[in-house]
Amino acid sequence: MVAKKFWYGVFLGILGIVLFSSKAVMVKLAYNYKVDAITMLLLRMLFSFPFYVVIAYMYRNENKGVKIYKKDYAWLLFFGLIGYYLASFFDFVGLTYIKASIERIILFVYPTIVILLNRIFLKKSITKVQILAIFLSYLGIVIAFSDEVDTLGNNVYLGGLFILLSAITYASYLVGSGWLIPKFGVIKFTAYAMLVSCFSVFVHFSIISETNLFVLPWQVYGLGFLIAVFATVIPSFLVSASIKIISSSNFAIVAGVGPISTILLASFFLNEKLTLFQFFGAILVIIGIVIMSIKKTNQK
Repeated sequence: MVAKKFWYGVFLGILGIVLFSSKAVMVKLAYNYKVDAITMLLLRMLFSFPFYVVIAYMYRNENKGVKIYKKDYAWLLFFGLIGYYLASFFDFVGLTYIKASIERIILFVYPTIVILLNRIFLKKSITKVQILAIFLSYLGIVIAFSDEVDTLGNNVYLGGLFILLSAITYASYLVGSGWLIPKFGVIKFTAYAMLVSCFSVFVHFSIISETNLFVLPWQVYGLGFLIAVFATVIPSFLVSASIKIISSSNFAIVAGVGPISTILLASFFLNEKLTLFQFFGAILVIIGIVIMSIKKTNQK
């Protein structure tokens, strides 16, 4: 029974990550219409906002019996700011410089950051299985990424820097959500954190952007809506549920399907070619995930 629950958590995590991965492809499609990063991020949050308002209201009494302190709300505000605001902003900016498939490969740096943060702040040990899984996964990432650097020029380094910042901020969110979710409840925590992110993006756009939101191509609005619902709202709850079941460290390793799914989606929708090195790297990532999952299940 426990093993089935673990695999259910793995399934939720994979589904959430695949949906999240589609975001990069849709953002790149939107950039074909000459729209900037902050405008696309605003559309993402604007279309997401009503869903999270309704969900936050419906689940306002979730975990009502659990004592929540002011500092818990302060941490929720902090992780909401970095998790889906800063991480998303850095990611959207990075995608203006590099391919969607490369974005997801670089973004996968965050599992190591998650495990290190868990070790430093939450005193969680790093198992040999996690080390092996991470080694294989990152070996795959290096192989896939090295095949692209020579052809993309200096932009890959600038874009890579923004994606790395996104990975660091998102990893911090994952660690924080791991111990805050039990206090607030999965759905309420996710809704609150996303509302914080939405307001942050609204303020950011109002300060720096001069874009007229009412004259954009209809395709941009359509992609913004798809990003909001299928690459933000739905996967955000799937990820939170997965973290609750299998822990943030194991979720970070399961999330290795992200580079694979993005590479495949980018190859189909953006005509970004899947090279032999990228395919080999993706196989190594899959092997790392399978080793972790099978070993973890056997321990239950």
